[in-house]
Amino acid sequence: MAEIPPLIPKNGAPYPTSISPSTTRIGWIGIGVMGESMASRLISAGYSLTIFARTPSKAANLQSLGAKLVNSPVEVAQSSDVVFTMLGHPQDVRRIVLEKNTGVLSGLGPNGVIVDHTSSDPGLAKEIFAIAREKNCWAVDAPVSGGDIGAKNGNLAIFAGGDENVVDWLNPLLRIMGSKVSYMGGAGSGMSCKIANQIIVGANLLGLSEGLVFAGKAGLDKGKWVEAIRGGAAGSMVMELYGGRMIERDFKPGGFAEYMVKDMGMGVNFVEGGEDDGVVVLPGAALTKQLFSGMVANGDGKLGTQGLISVIERINGI
Repeated sequence: MAEIPPLIPKNGAPYPTSISPSTTRIGWIGIGVMGESMASRLISAGYSLTIFARTPSKAANLQSLGAKLVNSPVEVAQSSDVVFTMLGHPQDVRRIVLEKNTGVLSGLGPNGVIVDHTSSDPGLAKEIFAIAREKNCWAVDAPVSGGDIGAKNGNLAIFAGGDENVVDWLNPLLRIMGSKVSYMGGAGSGMSCKIANQIIVGANLLGLSEGLVFAGKAGLDKGKWVEAIRGGAAGSMVMELYGGRMIERDFKPGGFAEYMVKDMGMGVNFVEGGEDDGVVVLPGAALTKQLFSGMVANGDGKLGTQGLISVIERINGI
């Protein structure tokens, strides 16, 4: 197992060279649809968690499993070797991680590690990494894909950016939550990978929505239609996760529709290095962003992403 170079002794002793429930203190911030399931898997694996919740009542389930609730992100960091964050938007990450005196990096000790699972901005991930290194800490951007089912079952795909040795060192923790951990490169690479992932997910959700609406208009049994095509070229993980939910009108969120607007926006508005010649033209992602924005405008931003079919239905007078 790779080791984190012990730049500065922690508490008078070398930094632990291995991860285990008896030696590694875990902090967790962000206990929404995904975060609660991911955190509970770490507790089930024997790790002690210190948590912070902006809405303390949401922490009740994790507390019942043994997690300790504290009052601020900095308190989580002060009690942890590794702090995980799973938040909604980049501005949330900036506030929770970087805010002076109260943020995670104000309390994390030397060689401590922050792992951000939020689907966030690559530029912010690079900024956090640089500030963490100034404090002799480490930062890894590690967004995930797989939805609420993947989070519950530990089958998430995890895309990691940062120092490769640190990612390798974290692998025992990451593999509790994900069945596949991919190192993508330097700081920000994990976030860029997730944006590209979401571009494909958005396109698949749109195609599946339009296919279901067409099948219904053509008089087909939608369930039979999904079964007929799922093993062919049209089949996808999106279909496996959401096809049945769309047919049953189950729009319970595994990921909020409003977050897809954010994710598509980061792709559509991407400018590498801030230079005009680095703009990526993504007409499909731009259309998908517009349709998800329609969901938000209809008051459905808190529905699951599979609710995109409702926009296609509205367009067709259904």
